[in-house]
Amino acid sequence: MSRIGYKTVNVPAGVEVKRDGDQVTVKGPKGELTQTFSSVISMKISDGAVDFDRPDNNNKTRALHGTQRANLNNMVEGVVSGFAKTLKLVGVGYRVQAKGKTLILSVGYSNPVEMAIPETLEVKVPDNTTINISGISKQEVGDFAAEVRAVRSPEPYKGKGIRYENEYVRIREGKTGK
Repeated sequence: MSRIGYKTVNVPAGVEVKRDGDQVTVKGPKGELTQTFSSVISMKISDGAVDFDRPDNNNKTRALHGTQRANLNNMVEGVVSGFAKTLKLVGVGYRVQAKGKTLILSVGYSNPVEMAIPETLEVKVPDNTTINISGISKQEVGDFAAEVRAVRSPEPYKGKGIRYENEYVRIREGKTGK
């Protein structure tokens, strides 16, 4: 049984939620987000709260019920406070720099890796081994952070690579001689 889907999404003052057919738009102090929602799940917008209800109990409808509620909650949270992820570069000689809308990663390859920063995100490099990614869309922040991490994910023997700030990398024991 979905417990998440039945929870009410609280809409703070200064945030506006509108539904136009399948499109749901959330406007807030940090910006505006629009997403397509399924018409199977009914959505009731009242002042200061949004409730979701499902017509039946089959598995796909139940999954969609909780997912749509979570997506709307993330949209509301994003336009109010935003989302952020921090990445750390671990390794000798690994460094990063931001030039305009390009992120340049030197992570042990023969050439530096250049990545275009999406327009909707803000990327800051406080020092040459830290990347702060922030924006109003949880999905875009997470996707871009995953793309950056995939350039050189942490390896299990020395722990070198790009990792999330609080990520724990289990170090494995190497081969031993006789």
